[in-house]
Parts: sequence; structure tokens; C-alpha cells
Amino acid sequence: MNSTVMKKSMYLFAIPALIFYIILWIFPILRLFQYSITDYNGFSQDYSYIGFNNFKDLLNGDVLGVSLKNTLLYTLITVVFGNLIGLALALLLNMKIRGKGIYRSLAYIPTLFSAIVVGFLWSYVYMPDYGLISTFLDKIGINNDNLNFLGNYSSALYAIILVEIWKNIGTTMIVFLAGLQTVPNDLLEAGKMDGCGPWRLLQHVKIPLLATAITINVTLSLINGLKAFDFPFIMTNGGPGTATNTLIFSIYKMAFTEQLFGKASALGVISFAVIIVITAVFVVRMNKREVSA
Repeated sequence: MNSTVMKKSMYLFAIPALIFYIILWIFPILRLFQYSITDYNGFSQDYSYIGFNNFKDLLNGDVLGVSLKNTLLYTLITVVFGNLIGLALALLLNMKIRGKGIYRSLAYIPTLFSAIVVGFLWSYVYMPDYGLISTFLDKIGINNDNLNFLGNYSSALYAIILVEIWKNIGTTMIVFLAGLQTVPNDLLEAGKMDGCGPWRLLQHVKIPLLATAITINVTLSLINGLKAFDFPFIMTNGGPGTATNTLIFSIYKMAFTEQLFGKASALGVISFAVIIVITAVFVVRMNKREVSA
């Protein structure tokens, strides 16, 4: 009986955390839904309810389509290339090579810096006339007069995506390295005795046993890509034009630059739904593959 009383009393310890969760997480989300059907400008509390007009404006305008396209492209490239490069680095640094501890540390260093520092650093690297890339090309005699990665409409988004991959590659690599440590050596030795080469061992032994690490990395990359804001804000401020406008950046711009808080809330609701649906679909599919592997 005493044991039962103790178990019930344990729930009391969860109450403070539950209160904070409701105040700091649930309540703001409910207010977001409320503001999405108003003409609230972010300052005056004298606002009116306008139904779904904000959603209609977004569906009929260009902002939603452009920012959604940029966000999905940003996410797709960071998920695919970020994980492929991270896996390649993990496989390389899991081999018996001299000084691999130093190489692992070097690969992880970009993760230690904040997005602001990384953004400013790469802005100088991409600078048209005196940046690191322009200076290097000038030194080896290649014409770089029209080189402007962040100022060009067709290259700005890809330049930022490269920075996102560079920033997070250390975390991706560490998760894959941890997964590779769980691959049994006797299984690899048995595969070698059966005549499997490095590629077949990777395809039929290592990759299936890395299913959990793949799920973690893909999910993290997916969420990072869908809520991309830091680098478009720091490096290009969404420009040139709308070339690097992502969903989250467009919400910020509408709310705090154009004072269209109600419309920004509507875009926030749409973004919330997009992120939840895409993440849920991927996680469920990855978990099924994980179980079957």
C-alpha cells in the first residue's frame, strides 16, 4: 500500500514542469492560431477578427510559394549531401589511420561555433573582391570579376546551403561514428571470409546496422532544414530579391519588418503544419526501415 501511495505522489513532481510546458509552449501556440485569423499588427491590442483572409492572401500571393520552394530545396540538399558527406567522413575516420583523433576533432570544430559567427565568417569568405575565394582565384590567375556568390540570384541559396552543411557536418559524422562502433567485428570478418569486398560489406552489413544512426541524422537534418532562418538572415537578409527567403525568415519579415503580425501568424500555422507532416512521414518511414533492417 505504501508503494502505491509513493507511485501516485510521484506525479506531483511533474506538475511544475507541466505548468511551465503549458505556459511556454502550449499557450503561445494557441495564441498563434488566434492571431492568424486577426489583423493584429503586433503592437495595438485593438485588432479585429477577419476569418481566413490571411490564409487566402497567402495562398493567392507569391510569398508562400517562393518561401516554401526555397525551404524544401534547402532541406532536400542539406539532408542528402549533409548525410552522405557525414557518412563518408565517418567511414574514413573509422579506419586505422594515423592521427584520426585529430582529424575527428577538426571535423567537429565548426559545430562548436554559433550560427552568427559562422555566418559572418562565411560572408567574408564569399566577399566579391577581397574574400578568401576571390583572393585565391586571383592568386592562381583565374578571372573573378563577376564572382558574387551571395549577391547572385541563382547562387545565393546554394552558397548558404553549403554553409549549413559545413556547420553541421561534425554532428552528423559523430552520430555515424557512434553507430559504426556498434557493428560487430566478427560479422565483418565473416563477411570477408565469404568473399565480400569493402563495398558489399558497406552495402549489406554496415548500412543496415546504421539504421538507427541514419534515422537520427536524417531527422535532425530535416528539422534544421525546415526551420532554416539563421544563415538567410545573417548572410543575405533574405536577398537578393526573394532568393533566400525561407518560411521562417518570411514569418520574421512579415511580423517585425512589415508589422503584419496576423498574416505572419497565418504563415506560422501553415509552416507548423508543413514541418509536422513532413517530419512525421519521414520518421515513420525511417522507423519502419529501421525495424525491417
